[in-house]
Amino acid sequence: MKKNILLTLSLALAAVYNSDAAVRLSHLIGDNMVLQQQSEASLWGWDKPGKEVKVSVSWSKDKYSVKTGSDGKWLIKVKTPAASMEAQSITFDDGDKTTLHDILIGEVWVCAGQSNMEMPVRGFDNCPVDNYNKEVLDGNNHPGVRSIKIPSVMSMTPLDDADAAWRKCTMATMGDFSATGYFFARVVSDALGIPVGLIEANKGGTRVESWMTAENLKKYTDDPLDSMEIVKKYSWDYHRPLLWGNGTFNPILNYTVKGILFYQGCSNVGNPGNQYSENLARLVEQWRQQFGQGDIPFYFVEIAPYYYDNEEADWGARLREQQQRASQIIPNAQIVGTNDCVYPYEKQQIHPAQKQKVGERLAFKALKHLYGMSSLIADAPTYKSMDIKGDSVFVQLDNLNGGISRYEDIQGFEICGADKVYHKANAIYYWTKGIILTSPEVKEPKNVRYCFKNFQIGNVANQGGLPLFPFRTDDY
Repeated sequence: MKKNILLTLSLALAAVYNSDAAVRLSHLIGDNMVLQQQSEASLWGWDKPGKEVKVSVSWSKDKYSVKTGSDGKWLIKVKTPAASMEAQSITFDDGDKTTLHDILIGEVWVCAGQSNMEMPVRGFDNCPVDNYNKEVLDGNNHPGVRSIKIPSVMSMTPLDDADAAWRKCTMATMGDFSATGYFFARVVSDALGIPVGLIEANKGGTRVESWMTAENLKKYTDDPLDSMEIVKKYSWDYHRPLLWGNGTFNPILNYTVKGILFYQGCSNVGNPGNQYSENLARLVEQWRQQFGQGDIPFYFVEIAPYYYDNEEADWGARLREQQQRASQIIPNAQIVGTNDCVYPYEKQQIHPAQKQKVGERLAFKALKHLYGMSSLIADAPTYKSMDIKGDSVFVQLDNLNGGISRYEDIQGFEICGADKVYHKANAIYYWTKGIILTSPEVKEPKNVRYCFKNFQIGNVANQGGLPLFPFRTDDY
């Protein structure tokens, strides 16, 4: 369980707590960081017990001071101004001065989840991201985008710090940024003209339960909490509960943030009933309580089509259905669709290359629903209703925003009769009646579904080019 890494980190933190040296700061509080605008941003660290730490900031004449506790820990909140590209500084003084430089004030977002959020702009081995060279050449044009990557570490107890540092966006560095996070931040930063900071706290392969606290795991799951039992049940470390939240997410919880971006779900495919949506809702509630900043926005990504060893089966589709349900039961949550974000040859590729679309769609959600850009089309089409007349099914959709992407060659729909056997549907769009479905094999239709398979790519989108979410009308 990477005991050597945890032991090294534990010894380092112990040295911090007991040090007689000058004030020590959390690694998240450093040069090049982005602080949340117009907030009371938290700053924290360690010093000798009972020591006074004075804090001054370059953007105002306000002075702050705090005394460390008996454990040497301290935390203080400073008022931040409106976002700006002007570099700022902060000085900490406990008798010896420590000054941080090149700090920007802007919007701070957490990038959480599993490998499709972790996937960098340069891609993984044998898993490219589209247009990498083009994106690199553009890297110096977004100085307001910055990122800090929290190392993926497991721990049986919650950790207070992580060995990490903030990075500016340049041609040399941006390849290591989360691709989904980067394309989100780039659009938001360019659209608003302000800095955007990303805190990347994620781990490939993790389940929702990997991030839950011991209290929530004990209350809502049957996952073990003893270290040996955890290892015994989950041979793959990334599936283990509790440990990733303690080691990789807990270090960021003091930071003042605007919202959370989340891309996860593949490792929960196969969960029964509403288990996934309920546990995701609990995780979001947990994180909001831990950040202590109210119902901060939670924007998350539908898992993309993938074959899961049987492209015709529906395990992945049922997880996507659970994600749709989660978007409805979690307050202040938005989901973006990805049915069109894979190529036909990527059915066995769990890391699709089209990360630009994913990050941009998350940005559209934020820009419209949070930052007030009402002219944007940010919401994808969803199923609304159906009306069966003879051998035809008339399907109505929500969120078309004035139009559907095509009148002809509509792909992805299937219909079935009382025998529950689905057949490919012929589909046409008639703007006063919706999408009209028929099949020569189904004379008396009963139900409809759209791309409700592990891997099936449809081609229906709305006026903004956003894809129709997969759906089914049956409860089989």
